[in-house]
Order: sequence, then C-alpha cells, then structure tokens
Amino acid sequence: MPEAVPTAPALPMTRGCPFDPPPELGALRERHPVSRMTFPDGHVGWLITGYDAVRRLLADRRVSSRGDLLRSPIPLPMAADRTEVSPGMFTAMDPPEHTRYRHLIAGWFTVRRTRELEPRISEIVEEHLDVLANSERPVDLVRTFAEPVSAIVISELLGVPADRRQRFLDATAALFAVHTSAEEAIAGWLGIRELLLELVRAKQAEPASDLLGTLVSSGSLDDEELITVGSLLLTAGHDTSTNMIALGTYALLTNEDQFAALRDDPELVPRAVEELLRYLTIVHAGSIRAASEGFEFDGHQIAGGDALSLSLVAANRDPALCPEPDRLDITREPVNHLAFGHGVHQCVGAQLARIELRTAFAALVRRFPGLRLAVPADEIRLRSEMIIYGVHELPVAW
Repeated sequence: MPEAVPTAPALPMTRGCPFDPPPELGALRERHPVSRMTFPDGHVGWLITGYDAVRRLLADRRVSSRGDLLRSPIPLPMAADRTEVSPGMFTAMDPPEHTRYRHLIAGWFTVRRTRELEPRISEIVEEHLDVLANSERPVDLVRTFAEPVSAIVISELLGVPADRRQRFLDATAALFAVHTSAEEAIAGWLGIRELLLELVRAKQAEPASDLLGTLVSSGSLDDEELITVGSLLLTAGHDTSTNMIALGTYALLTNEDQFAALRDDPELVPRAVEELLRYLTIVHAGSIRAASEGFEFDGHQIAGGDALSLSLVAANRDPALCPEPDRLDITREPVNHLAFGHGVHQCVGAQLARIELRTAFAALVRRFPGLRLAVPADEIRLRSEMIIYGVHELPVAW
C-alpha cells in the first residue's frame, strides 16, 4: 500500500544551521517531494521540495502567478489585502500581460548592458571599501558596505537621486519585515510609491536617460504603471543584493577554507558566486504559484485554484542537482540552480546581480585578506523573520 502523502501544518522556516534549510524540508524532499500543506488562511494546498518538480512547475503554463489567485505560505501583514493586482505589478501577472511589461525593461538587464555598468559598479564597491577601511573596528559590513553598494547600484540605474535614497531604505525595511504591523507595511509601500511618483513627475518635466526616465519618455505606461514597475525594481534590486553580499560573506568567514581559496585564486569568483547563490538561496519562503486549472502531476491530482509553495531553498539542496549539496564548495562546477527562479518569471535582474556580487566579493577578499568575524558566529542575528533571508548586522574586523 503506498505511503500516504503528509500534510505539513505550515511552511517550515526554523533553521538549525544559519545556512541550511529547515530540516523538515529535506525530510519531505526525500520521501514526498510533492506534499500537502496548510496555508496561513486555512487553505490546504501543495508544498513542492524536489528540484525536478519545482523546476517543471515553474515552467508549466497551467501554473499561474496571478496575484488574485495567490496565497502566501507565511503570515504577512498585507497578505489579506492583496486581492487586486495594481497596474504594472508584472510579477503577479501571467502572459501576455506579464510579457508586455517584461519586454519594456528586459533590455536594461541583458549581459551586454550589465557589463557596460561594471566599471561604475567597481567604483561604487571600491569607494565603500575605502569607508570600511577607515572605519573604527569592529564595523558592520551590512550598513557600511552591502546595503549602500546595492542601494546605489539600483538607484543609479533607475535614476533615484542621492538625497532621496534614505527614504527608500527606510520604507523598504518596513515593507519587508514579516512581523511588522499591517499599518507599518502599508506605510512602507506607500512611502516607496510616493517617492516614485515624485521621480516620475520630475522626469516628465525634464527627460532623463536612466531606466525610469526612458520608460517615462516612451509613453508606453501611465503614471500608475510607472510607479508600480519602478517600485518593484527598486525594492527587489536592493534587498536581494544586500543580503546576498552580507550572508555570502558570513558563509565564507565561517568556512575559512573557502574564504582562503577565494582569496588565493581570484579566478574562482564566478564559481563562488554561483555556489553561494545555490547554497544560500535567500528567497527562503520560495516561489508562490496557483493552479489555473486542474491537472495531474507526478501521480497527484492538483485542483484548479490550489495554492503551490515551491521551495527554492529545498530544491537547491537536492542531491539530484549536485553531489554533497549541503557542503559549500566554491570550486564546484556551476549547476542550474533555481536561486533566480525559472521560466517566464525568472528574475529579470539576474545578470546585474551576478556582476554586482562578483565585483563585491572579488574586491572584498583582495582588499581585506585578513577579514574575520568580530563576534562569535552564533551571535550573528539572522533575518529569519524577513521575506528575504540574511543577517541584520555582520560585525567584522581584520
């Protein structure tokens, strides 16, 4: 008699090790890569943990990203209010609506275009490593390096003036905290949208050649669409890169052989970035989808409207993807990890993120070959309560 498929009472989020997925996810992936799960609103949907299953569902046209169909797998302050999709919220749309918006911005994130940005990204990184070098030790790598570097890169790309970036950072912090109140989260989102409206108005009055200015000049989007697209790019581009730089540094410093290997061989930087992306998978709540119709999947009958929680963190640690997946190995041949997702909704900024991370890690180990944690590793505060995983602070010395 086949083993019954279990129903997880909630998405496992508690980690035993700061870099490893919750152990329950690994146990499910081994025995039930497609299992049931109860969502916070009581809906019983699906939790997908196997690499092959997650990858296939991300590319399956019977699986929808429409915001009005989605259910969050974790309690969020604004989750109950997301019944309508704002114009321009292309991450919560299916083709052809999604395709229209994506085509408008995709040209800014090609390999060629992002390589053109590399010299400026290098300048930004070096400037903030100068600040790090001249700071009193111990110094917080998040506030001094990771956060300002990622904020400046995405702000300059979109065209956010320097004197308005702190407003953006404050609003983002309120928006992405899981345990913030609904009022604080809504205030954070409205704060970002207010900033974008100001920028749209300014670029309408005086055309600019940055990403947002180009969208304004094209006349393809109305003000509401411009604000939403700009808000999505600004928040996603900042929070993810900040936490990959900070958490990646934490992982390297607690795996001293890996830090030494990267320091001694700069040619390993591209491999190190791909391995850190796979190993850490900072979108730890996974991708969220819904079945737009009923269909059979790996012997399970998924009904139309069923919610799907696709665990990227579990999928990227699947032994089917690579040998010894729970070991950080920056010499590993890069694999087709899912840190940026897969399919039509794969992260549009993936190439920009890669160049930003390569530049940051290469310069960091070169400038600070003796970098070390300034506190015991188990005292580092983790962002377990945030949508994007990482560390709150990373005190370092050298």
